[in-house]
Amino acid sequence: MNADEPADAPGTNAAGPDLNRHLETEPHGDDTAHRLNWLRAGVLGANDGIVSVAAIVVGVAGATAELGPILTAGVAGVVGGAVSMALGEYVSVSSQSDSQRALIEKERRELAEDPEAELAELTAIYQAKGLTPETAAKVASELTAHDVLAAHLSAELNIDEADIVSPWHAAFASAIAFTIGAILPMLAILLPPPGIRVPLTFISVLVALALTGALGAWIGGGSKTRAAVRVVVGGALALAATFVIGNLLGASGVV
Repeated sequence: MNADEPADAPGTNAAGPDLNRHLETEPHGDDTAHRLNWLRAGVLGANDGIVSVAAIVVGVAGATAELGPILTAGVAGVVGGAVSMALGEYVSVSSQSDSQRALIEKERRELAEDPEAELAELTAIYQAKGLTPETAAKVASELTAHDVLAAHLSAELNIDEADIVSPWHAAFASAIAFTIGAILPMLAILLPPPGIRVPLTFISVLVALALTGALGAWIGGGSKTRAAVRVVVGGALALAATFVIGNLLGASGVV
């Protein structure tokens, strides 16, 4: 740089405004992964709704052609499944978030009681990652000055205080995903004439499972074909088993 060229202003990037704009607008990898995890969980929840409710209504349809029992069993399956999914997700996420909050409070207490030891610990962490002692000390000092708690949570525990999931949000999302998935088998079994209810439900459910399986694999970066085949075979077995059992019960006169 020539002596008469202006130096970069503090806080700007030497590569120029284009790179600065790119850095400001480029999505962070952790945030993208977090969103993809939520999307994948939604797909899996919908997949559960499809299989669970389809198995119930197909089983009842194997025992009787009357719409009343099929509708009753289907609605009970939708409500019970959605509540069960929401409750399970709430308990699971509550345990996880409680553990994360406890770790955050522990770290906050340690920083208040012995900040020098915590700074030394942070420096050691960056040294262990391959930085020289001088660079590690500089990085630890600058991060401590910027946001000491966030620096330690990220380096020591891989936790971001802003990423702690609400158990209520997780519960509602799980219940909604399950309910959306359950709509398809309910419509497929209730709307067509009695003669094609079960075959149409089988076809529509297996096609939907293939799509959700492929979508889940695409989100997770796996093989779409293998995932689709896996969920289709599993769904087909579940539908066949419940239909056969319902048919046997209906033929035996038990129901």
